[in-house]
Amino acid sequence: MLSRIADVLVPAVGRLTVTTDTDTAFAPGSVIAANHTSLADPAVVLAALRRLGVEPVVLATAGLWRIPLLGRALAREGYVPVHRGDRRAADSLTGAARALADGRIVLIYGEGGIPSRADAGEAAPEAFRSGLSRLVAHTGAPVVPLGQAGARRITSGSLTKQIAGLVTAPLRRPGLHVHVGAPVVLTGEGPERTAHARAAVTAAWRTAAAHLGEPVALAA
Repeated sequence: MLSRIADVLVPAVGRLTVTTDTDTAFAPGSVIAANHTSLADPAVVLAALRRLGVEPVVLATAGLWRIPLLGRALAREGYVPVHRGDRRAADSLTGAARALADGRIVLIYGEGGIPSRADAGEAAPEAFRSGLSRLVAHTGAPVVPLGQAGARRITSGSLTKQIAGLVTAPLRRPGLHVHVGAPVVLTGEGPERTAHARAAVTAAWRTAAAHLGEPVALAA
């Protein structure tokens, strides 16, 4: 349901385009790793994936489950809450592993949060946390890298700026682009797996940003 809603709402606030590598594939039990730049990009990513016939289980911040109606919808879709800085934090990986074992496709944001930058421009993905690496080490799941660009043109910066951006987006209709790369198998030790995943997502992001004519600075 949430993917269907995103597919309806996103075209109302921006011009979404989607590309893939020629050998992109979404095998059952795959992990999609995406860059996270804005409160708007989960909807953008869900809309793009639905166009590709994929409706993933999403790992999302646990606070969303406290929002009336939305929390029930998230639970119904099988989404997995992430309790950051809490003893229940590891439960999210257990829930994700269970979904992968059931043949579901899981969407995870390797950075684990949104950058604090105030501008609406693009920047390479920030450092990835270890959760993605640990999940893949435990399950052996292939990783499908996904890069999105343009969502910060809808919402970014301060709360006031984000509200203004969302209200004016239907008039501005900023360009939004999602690029999905070919699956990769993460090998090596934890830091190596994390670096490999970040590099793959960064490459997909660079393709998405370039499609919109955005500057594509190298990752730090």
